[in-house]
Amino acid sequence: MEHFDIVPLLDYIDPDESYQKWYQVGMALKKEGYPLKVWDTWSRKGHKYHDGECAKKWISFNEQTSTIVTGATITQWAKEGGWKPQPTGKPITGRYYFTKAMLIDPSTIDPDDFHIPSDTAWKPYEDAIAYLNALFKPEEHVGLVLHSFLDKDGKWKPVEHGQNKRTCGQIVETLKQYKKTDTALGSLQNEAAGGWVRINPLDGEGAKNANVTDFRYALVESDNMPLGKQLALIRKMELPCAAIVYSGGKSVHAIVHVDADTLKEYQQRVTYLYDVCNKNGFKVDIQNKNPSRLSRMPGVTRNGKKQFLISTNTGKKDYLTWVTWMEEQSDDLPPFVVLGDIIEHLPPLAPALIEGVLRQGHKMMLTGPSKAGKSFLLMELAIAIASGKTWLQFPCHRGKVLYINLEIDGVSCEHRLLDIYNRLDIPLFPSVENITLWNLRGAATPMDKLAPTIVRRCQNEGFSAVIVDPIYKVITGDENAASDMAYFGNQFDLICKGLGCSVIYCHHHSKGAQGAKKAIDRGSGSGVFARDADAIIDMTQIEMREGEKELPGETAYAISGTLREFPAFDDFAIRFRHPIHILDPTLDPSKTVGSIDGNRTKGNITQTQNKNDRFEEFVRILEMHLSNGDTVNQNNLAEEMQVSASTIRRYMKQANDPVPVYEVISGGKGGIKRVNELF
Repeated sequence: MEHFDIVPLLDYIDPDESYQKWYQVGMALKKEGYPLKVWDTWSRKGHKYHDGECAKKWISFNEQTSTIVTGATITQWAKEGGWKPQPTGKPITGRYYFTKAMLIDPSTIDPDDFHIPSDTAWKPYEDAIAYLNALFKPEEHVGLVLHSFLDKDGKWKPVEHGQNKRTCGQIVETLKQYKKTDTALGSLQNEAAGGWVRINPLDGEGAKNANVTDFRYALVESDNMPLGKQLALIRKMELPCAAIVYSGGKSVHAIVHVDADTLKEYQQRVTYLYDVCNKNGFKVDIQNKNPSRLSRMPGVTRNGKKQFLISTNTGKKDYLTWVTWMEEQSDDLPPFVVLGDIIEHLPPLAPALIEGVLRQGHKMMLTGPSKAGKSFLLMELAIAIASGKTWLQFPCHRGKVLYINLEIDGVSCEHRLLDIYNRLDIPLFPSVENITLWNLRGAATPMDKLAPTIVRRCQNEGFSAVIVDPIYKVITGDENAASDMAYFGNQFDLICKGLGCSVIYCHHHSKGAQGAKKAIDRGSGSGVFARDADAIIDMTQIEMREGEKELPGETAYAISGTLREFPAFDDFAIRFRHPIHILDPTLDPSKTVGSIDGNRTKGNITQTQNKNDRFEEFVRILEMHLSNGDTVNQNNLAEEMQVSASTIRRYMKQANDPVPVYEVISGGKGGIKRVNELF
């Protein structure tokens, strides 16, 4: 589950409202893993703030308190203060992880020069001061460990928690005063062991993870390559280092910004940081993940070797800047193509899978109303591709098909395919060997999880097409949000690219009659649906007179196409005779439900209808286009309503009396606009 950040909710809570509420906010923040600074920063906004009071109370919060307060309390108070939860879609690029994070080939990196300062040039106390000032604020408590013991493995280990009562400012002032680290910090118990410092500020009461007040840094360390190579890789990766220190042993220690708000976020960011390092050949010591981790303190010696400061504040300025930069460096996008380099040797176009409609490796969407037999039509298409037959009026090239059934009972799906085979009078063999079923009813997962699984499972299957029926079962995010649907559409691209096959999927119409809309706008949800696919085949119900129905309950549909790669085809009509669809050139595809011709057929509109009804039809169609963000002008409306331009101008005049509602705007992005949208 993703971390929900409650810090922004504090803006809706007054720190001066009551002592009890102020106190319980602090308890809740600590319970949810936030550092002291979050509570202190919020408290400073009030007039009752007293310096140091938050820190004292913070120490007293523990699980034994009679009343445990959680983040849910803050959420409720924020709602009472006016905060409203906002729906969020899944970002195209996650905050913590993205798939490709390899930036460099470590075998091509030359080691950096590694210089150990001479005894005369090295000033240990200056290293210590520079290091402390780079990592800590003057008022923050610093954890030092100068005592050690020799463990059974022959290595020196730090003893217990060490010092944690002094602040950075106090230690720095002592260093400046005595100019000796042993006097200012304390003498090393065993010089052979060296000295340590905790990488994150503490509360002065202990040295465990619970005592960390700010999840600011992580330790990056590796001892399986030469020191110069370690330095080169740290710098090449642009790690946001507050400090880099030589440990006096086999490694350099990089103190790297992670700038987390909670322990959970800290762990997520450190995991990602280490993953990037490992992918780039810097094998990190994974024992360094906890925020109270010790690192080597510069300014002391270790078995005769200097623990010295190499640099401070190198690489990117902070964690998020580094993540953004890393993503840009490793975006895995195709290279630029100079047209002049390829114009004489253009690669061939992908062959057609469905002649005149869809190329191999492209995407197609079938849209239609509920219970129109969309699944039957997709099964007919699967059989047509598997057998190399014609679908509707379009010849198909033979290939293997994966049919992902998300809605129908598995056995029912299998029987349905057999019924369609029998009605189409197509031999089962050998084409049935080209159809693979994947029945996922009750086991569907969101498409961003399903797409990689499809690619992995089908890598060597040689499918020409993957059919997903229907997509509402696997939709990711809000279907009305353009960004969510762009991310959703990218999952189909992942399949197309990963398998070199076409992806075909079906989607339902929005509510209401669709005849007055363009075919591209009939699908439910964001317009991204209509603009993402390379081909859209739409089926909209036709109004039939009783004499045109050859069977009881029979329905008919107009087939329209919106094509990216091929010329448009004329609309045509089909009848649905369970379990197949058949062409019918005797039906008029313009008489769809909701269209002018369809309504005339139904009897709602006649040649002698009341002028007010026609005017209301004009307003309804115009408002539909404006709500969809379409650019619409008087000529478009005249053509759609099958009336003259002068009639549209008369309707415009009528609509603007007595108060102007619409205005005609000239220019490249002109058309009819609402008056209230012009300002």
